[in-house]
Amino acid sequence: MDLDQHPLARLAIAALLGLLVGLQRERTAPALAGFRTFPLVTLLGGALTLLGGPDYVWPLSAGLLAVAALAALNNLLRSRTDQPFDPGLTSEIALLLMYGVGALVTLGYTQLGVVLTGGIALLLQAKHQLHAFAGRLDDRDTRAIMQFVLLSLVILPVVPSEPLGPYDAIDPREVWLMVVLVVGINLGGYLLYRFLGERVGLLLGGVLGGLISSTATTASYGRRAHGARALVPLAAVVILIASSIVYLRVLVEIAVASPTLLPTAAWPIGGLFAVSALIVLLMFRRLRGSEPELPEQKNPTELGAAFVFAALYALVTLALEASRDWFGAEGLYVVSLLSGLTDVDAITLSTAQMHSRGQLDASQAWRLVVVAAASNLAFKAALAGALGGAALFARVGGAALVVIGASVGLVLLY
Repeated sequence: MDLDQHPLARLAIAALLGLLVGLQRERTAPALAGFRTFPLVTLLGGALTLLGGPDYVWPLSAGLLAVAALAALNNLLRSRTDQPFDPGLTSEIALLLMYGVGALVTLGYTQLGVVLTGGIALLLQAKHQLHAFAGRLDDRDTRAIMQFVLLSLVILPVVPSEPLGPYDAIDPREVWLMVVLVVGINLGGYLLYRFLGERVGLLLGGVLGGLISSTATTASYGRRAHGARALVPLAAVVILIASSIVYLRVLVEIAVASPTLLPTAAWPIGGLFAVSALIVLLMFRRLRGSEPELPEQKNPTELGAAFVFAALYALVTLALEASRDWFGAEGLYVVSLLSGLTDVDAITLSTAQMHSRGQLDASQAWRLVVVAAASNLAFKAALAGALGGAALFARVGGAALVVIGASVGLVLLY
């Protein structure tokens, strides 16, 4: 018999979990309950569960009401004294939750009880960090987070999962899931940008630019470098760092959309990242100490942008299916080349999903992604030149030419 199957062992585990949370409360807010009270409450939950037998719900419910009543009485008495009184409910809720953990462990849900206790302890300990996080959010940031909640937790669950359109190529649930993935990555970069400040180090500036939008970063620094030759080296490095991050972003998207593709795609795409990163490092060494000011970033969770990406993803998926049917493998590369000019995410996710459904083999899937990334890099080099002038184009275009050449070599020879 496993040790944790014995009632005494389960009660001991419940007590230990109560001690953990009790220790945290003893150090931070011992007025209601601390190092002794929390394990006693978890033991109470466990003991009443055992005593109730098959009908444990009634004694367990009575015990819960008793714990709640005692907490309320304690607060009432404290409020009538001259001592400072915090009317918050954090400790009270934690006490009731740990009562429930004692019952869960006694019923045999030990793993769930341990996970809940760990989460409760960490949440209680992170009070100041969480308050500081909330304090730094403004209305725009809160709106971005809530819009992501709308996209992921409200819209996604109700989107139907039924193939639509020609070739049954478009699954609305899959399309919106890819929207949530891309918007989530963008939101992460946006929040990092907001919390790290508008003035960041050169390296981090390029990384954040790649997480949010490498194309937008290219356009912004291209405009900034126009007519300001002294800013050209800095602008080129930031643009190339952001473009390098695209390869890591692509690998994350592949890992989520089609994990079986990742082992095959990781080497060539990771190799291109290494080539790009080496070029950046050589240019970066000459600019150490510079601190670029990132341009103001837009809310990455706007519904309009989400629907535009959904339409683009669906269009790319349909184009890939039609090209595969009409022109074979050559048609897929044309679609990848054209779609990559404006967006790498859509073609990456589309090909990854096609691979996961068995419609593309791994070697063809990663090649399509590499072609799209090379096309996107060429577009950004041209954009940098158009907005920033010949000097910026020479730096960005020269580096891009090396990476594009490596991409062509991989596609043809690897």
